[in-house]
Amino acid sequence: MIAVLGLVVGVVVGLVVRPVVPNVVEPYLPIAVVAALDAVFGGLRAMLDGIFDDKVFVVSFLSNVVVAALIVFLGDKLGVGAQLSTGVVVVLGIRIFSNAAAIRRHIFRA
Repeated sequence: MIAVLGLVVGVVVGLVVRPVVPNVVEPYLPIAVVAALDAVFGGLRAMLDGIFDDKVFVVSFLSNVVVAALIVFLGDKLGVGAQLSTGVVVVLGIRIFSNAAAIRRHIFRA
């Protein structure tokens, strides 16, 4: 229940404050969101498997976001930012769908 309350408070604060994303960080935000979603789906799957560990979740969450952003940053410096961004989204998308399938199997026993 605390997580749901935190989500609601975060959404309300975001709507009221309307934070501005700096232009320097703007290309990395979608990649960071996809990486964070991967960690969230992985955490939900681990919870359903009965092996969830909050420390592993936090480290996974932060490292996914940082590594994905660093890969895109490196791609920008090498001049292939769009290609590496696409690669990161594809890899994380595969992981998200894999975790979603496992979650579906747990919930619906199918």
